[in-house]
Amino acid sequence: MTGAQFAKRLGVAWQSMDDLERSEAAGTIQLDTLRRAAEALDCTLVYAIVPNQTLEQAVEARARAIALAAIRRVDQTMALEDQRVDRQNLEHLIEDYIRDHVRDRDLWT
Repeated sequence: MTGAQFAKRLGVAWQSMDDLERSEAAGTIQLDTLRRAAEALDCTLVYAIVPNQTLEQAVEARARAIALAAIRRVDQTMALEDQRVDRQNLEHLIEDYIRDHVRDRDLWT
């Protein structure tokens, strides 16, 4: 379909197609404009936010961050007494902290 044909379906002047294409390429196009363009092509606009990781991965990462922050606070105090957390046991400490202290309600605060 030519730009003029598409413009006619949209009900705009064909010169407006250049503005539409530029705004789309720049990422500044409005959803309403995209919706009208989709309808002119007998399509449905689907707008979605897609996570970069699974829910399980997100929960695990957040729990680890909470545990690591808590362990680092303790580690800082222990370092002053020359009793720093053994790096070989850090994973076990993180797992234990998550199991014993991190609750669902803590994950997204």
